[in-house]
Amino acid sequence: MSTLVFNTIKPRSGDTVTFADCNVSVGGTATYEDVTNVDSVGIITAKSGIEVGASGVGGTITAGGDVTLPGGLDVTGIVTATGGLDVTGIVTAIGGMEIGSSGVGGTITAAGYATLPGGVNAVGVVTATSFSGDGSTLSGVESGVVNFVASGAISNGATVIIKDDGTVGIITQTGSAASVGSESVFEPNSSHEYAVTYDSDNDKIVIAYRSGADNKGYAIVGTVSGTSISFGTAVEFNSFSTEYFAIAYMGSSKVFIAYRDNDPPAAGKAIVGTVSGTSISFGSEAEFVSNEILDWSSVVYDPDTGKVVIIWRDNVSPHDGRAVVATVTGTSISYGSITTFETDSNQYIGAVYDTTNDKVVIAYKNFTNSKYGTAIVGTVSGTSISFGTAVVFNSGETNYIPETLGFTNGKVVIAYQDTSNSSYGTAIVGTVSGTSISFGTPVVFESAASSYISISSNSSNGKVVISYRDEGNSDYGTVIVGTVSGTDITFGTPLVYNSAESSYTSSAYDSTSDQVVIAYRDAGGSYYGTALVYSFSTLATNLTTENYIGIAGEAISNTSTGKINIVGGINSGQSGLTTNKKYYVGPTGILTTTADTPSVVAGTSVSDTKILVWKS
Repeated sequence: MSTLVFNTIKPRSGDTVTFADCNVSVGGTATYEDVTNVDSVGIITAKSGIEVGASGVGGTITAGGDVTLPGGLDVTGIVTATGGLDVTGIVTAIGGMEIGSSGVGGTITAAGYATLPGGVNAVGVVTATSFSGDGSTLSGVESGVVNFVASGAISNGATVIIKDDGTVGIITQTGSAASVGSESVFEPNSSHEYAVTYDSDNDKIVIAYRSGADNKGYAIVGTVSGTSISFGTAVEFNSFSTEYFAIAYMGSSKVFIAYRDNDPPAAGKAIVGTVSGTSISFGSEAEFVSNEILDWSSVVYDPDTGKVVIIWRDNVSPHDGRAVVATVTGTSISYGSITTFETDSNQYIGAVYDTTNDKVVIAYKNFTNSKYGTAIVGTVSGTSISFGTAVVFNSGETNYIPETLGFTNGKVVIAYQDTSNSSYGTAIVGTVSGTSISFGTPVVFESAASSYISISSNSSNGKVVISYRDEGNSDYGTVIVGTVSGTDITFGTPLVYNSAESSYTSSAYDSTSDQVVIAYRDAGGSYYGTALVYSFSTLATNLTTENYIGIAGEAISNTSTGKINIVGGINSGQSGLTTNKKYYVGPTGILTTTADTPSVVAGTSVSDTKILVWKS
């Protein structure tokens, strides 16, 4: 084989130069208008570009224009392109690809794989549909960050929820907090022993009480308007010293009042009152027990039989627990036989009618059994009542059971002072089955001594309202809402309704206004009989246990896309955090160390300005 050496080759247009079976060495420059195949061990320099079908280059490709490689590129050395590099197949560069001011000024596009054992050094931006690998040595990359479109403006560090349309928004709370209206005096004398019921037919409140002026029994009709209550004129229903009141609404504008008449010989009596406008009139009183003194009484209306059950403790030893069924015709009352439900001393008797199971439930303090809180189920049949077996609901001394128990969501709610637990205010949920009752776990609603407890309930929405005297807060009148779910009860935040000593509390739920009327003796108001209206909270949040998604990593304007730190991400837009604390998302979106409703975990603080986002 021979070697041909040319200094200059200048073929004419249309000529063909062929070198067969020999080597060609060009000392200058070989210029080609169109080259189909090039096999070079040296350097190929192309002014406009190189198109390679299946490239096998052992040296360096330098292109002043674009390099297009539909078949892929396998380079042992370095690939440098001042224009761009477009590879349909696989790019393999053992030496690496250097991209920057001295590298590629255009774009690298690889439809296949780019394998760069030497690494990628990019001054500009590297864009890929996806990355693989653990990314452990990457810098400047934020983990736990996803871009979302904002629905409304979002400030940096704000907690956010994911909406149904896939956008994110801030957490908001609307409505008004629980409140009480202005006080209204219904008895301008020192008074006590209040019993309150609601007349649903006339939308009226009826209060029976003992006036301190003459100790006689009176009743008065109240009208709720907005958050206020006004009263008509008090009507005397017993002209002698009267106490231990119990009241129930029977329907048809009638209320049933049981009481102790202290006119010797003291006896248990009852009377029916008829509401008309803002007044009340009474029939004749009817004595149901004459040889005993009524004590700690309660009254229950049974809508299934149209009967009234009176429950009391007799004040003659051994102080048995008694019950009798009353039949009302017009305003006249007749009685069946008295039945004993507890054959020894008892106190603080309360009762309610379970409309789900058509039973009467009685709760009381049982002196014989270590003063434990006890409950029993009664069944009305004709003019008689029979009882099942008594069940202990609190294995400790139990006081201040209200005369009317709570009933909602098919469950009985008993509130009481648990003397065996620092006299804390406590409540428990009971479930009636046949002639027995079982209980859930007791829940403290006030971690202080609580007395003069009253409970009212909406039988359909799972809410009960407990009003009481908070002895841990200057004996102030206080109210709290409990929510019943199954055998559990949870409580909201207590609200002081009277910043003075409050006692002899009684309350009733007004179903028309969806409010509760509380009557009490106001030591801050000359011990007058006073009442006010409690309004439930209407606050509602758009936060749920499922829609919390994270915390904004930057300020995002409405409809713009921005960073959200999701689970696993660390948000640094906070201030005043306590390090190493679990934080919850409040119903207004704030971060708090106390769970609220709903209970949603925001994450754990890692510094005073940073929080690691996670969800329970």
